[in-house]
This record gives sequence, structure tokens and C-alpha cells, in this order.
Amino acid sequence: MYVATKGGEVAIDAAHAWLAEERRGDAATPALTDAQVTGQLTLSVARVMVEGALYDPDLAALAIRQARGDLIEAVFLIRAYRTTLPRLGYTDPIDTGAMQCERRISATFKDLPGGQVLGPTFDYTHRLLDFALAAEGLEPTTTREGPVPPKPRVSGLLDREGLMEPAEEGGVPGDVTRTPLSLPADRATRLQVLARADEGFLLSMAYSTQRGFGRTHAFVGELRIGAVVVEMEIPELGFGIEIGEMVVTECETVNQFTGSGVAPPQFTRGYGLTLGRCERKAISMSLVDRALRAEELGEETGAPAQDQEFVLMHSDNVQATGFLEHIKLPHYVDFQAELELIRRLRREAGERREAAE
Repeated sequence: MYVATKGGEVAIDAAHAWLAEERRGDAATPALTDAQVTGQLTLSVARVMVEGALYDPDLAALAIRQARGDLIEAVFLIRAYRTTLPRLGYTDPIDTGAMQCERRISATFKDLPGGQVLGPTFDYTHRLLDFALAAEGLEPTTTREGPVPPKPRVSGLLDREGLMEPAEEGGVPGDVTRTPLSLPADRATRLQVLARADEGFLLSMAYSTQRGFGRTHAFVGELRIGAVVVEMEIPELGFGIEIGEMVVTECETVNQFTGSGVAPPQFTRGYGLTLGRCERKAISMSLVDRALRAEELGEETGAPAQDQEFVLMHSDNVQATGFLEHIKLPHYVDFQAELELIRRLRREAGERREAAE
């Protein structure tokens, strides 16, 4: 095995140099800048931030460039960098009810207090290539409206009639970045894991619930995207101060519940919250969150999206990538052992056939 890996360091250095050359591309083309990535690839930046668990658009843009656009590799880079940062404290829970919305829609009520705000969305676009984007200086221009004032929550309309399950009481959640995940996990822990989970995995899990693998018939009660204030308690001052703001996406789904021995027929909640503009992720997260509540609500279980271990232990793309891609590394000794085993079994099988003849 040691002979086979001799000289590997030189090969690795050469591979790194080749990677840098491929990353740069044609030197005659202007290099991509972080400002271009943050300004024009905002949804990719948001995905890297939320799955990397670090709100910093500039660092996410750098990671995307370094990873040549591979978003999972970029998430890996952000996670690795995040581990080097000191933990100064915890911020207060953000108030999404006071969000300055740039997008706020509901699939349950057409005429809701504050109105629908479509915002920037692909929902009503034709899925046709826009060749005007390929012609420099001919990109379409639009009139952009600013964020709308805070709006009341749609779930409040159902709350007033007593048709929505009560919201859970707040508490101090654990921190999955510092404490290993153990099962069964409470809802706060599950939501943390889902927030960092791979978007594609969550999308597949959410889609499975809609196809019948889990009895979840959900409506988007409200989806809102916008800026929220971030505050932090300063012990020396004795009160909280505003330290900045960030853009988040929040989705609350309304799900039918026929009732149980401890709860009357009512609507139940699914919840998703992400950093940045991650609409698909937030919706998927809310559907999976509701599916994972099946057992505590006394519903029949058995679908993949209702299985805590299946969902929580397989949704992290950094962990999954590491385990999957490690099989690229040298396994010479292991393979030789299995090769010798197969040869021996074939030899013994041949000897038995000869003896039988």
C-alpha cells in the first residue's frame, strides 16, 4: 500500500494547480467577482448561507467562486470556516411578524389583511430562455417597489376562530452545531437540522408526502420573505441592542387534522425558516416538519418523511458527501482482501463441482 501512494504529494500539488487553472477559465474573459455573485446569483448565495449556517453573503460568494459553482462544496467551505469563528453569544429570537416584506403570499385566503405582495418571483414567468440576457446592455428593466410595512400573520385569522392549534411555547433550544444529535429529537432540534439540510433532499421528502407517503394535505398559509432586525442582549447594559438585519424566508403551512383523543379537529402547523431567499427550501422544510410531527399528533406513521432517523440522519449534504466521496480514496488493502476472498470461494466451488462429478 505504501508503494502505491509514493509520490502522491507531487500529484496532489499538480492537481491543485490544474484546479486553479480550470477555476479561472479563459484568461481573456474578465474574472468573476464576489460582488457579481452576491448581486446576480442571490439564490445560490442564499442556499450556501442557510446550509452552511452562516449569514455572510460575501463569504458565500467567495465559497461559490472557489468551488467553481458546486454549491455543496461551497457549503462545505463555509462550514469549515464557521468552525474557526469564536462564539460571542446568542442573539434574541428574530421577530418575523415585524418583517419588512418584499414578498408575502397566502394560498389560503385571497383577501387577507395587508394584501398579497408578489415580489420578485419566477411563479408567473414563462420557462423560456431569455436571449436578451445574453446580449450585453439589453437586459430587461423593471420598476422596483420597496419592502412593504409589517403585516399581520395569516394564521391569526384561524386563531381567532379557534381552528388553529395553539403555537408552541418558546424555550431555549439546544444547539446542533455544538451538541451531537440524539434521537428522538424535539421539534426545535428537528427544525435546526432541517434548516441546514440539503435542499434537494428536503424537496424529495416534501414531494413524497404530497404523493401519499405520509398523510399530509398542506396549504401554504403564508410565505414571506424580507428583512428582519437582529438584536442581542448585552449583559453589561442589561438590555438588547440592534446589531444589524438580515433577509430570511418564512413559511407556515396549514394542515388538516381530524382530531385525536387529546385534541379536537383543527388545523395544525408546519414551519420553515431559512436565511436569505430560499422559498423552495422553506416550503419543503415546513412540509417535512409537519410530517415528522405525525407520531406526537397520534397519526399513523410509516412513511420515510415521518421517520426521524431516516430524515435527520441523511439530510446533511456535507456529511453525506464526505461519506459518499470517501470511496474515491485508496482502498487497496480492503479490495485485495475481498479479491482474495472471491478467488478462494470460486476455487472451492470448482473443487466441489469436480468432486460431485
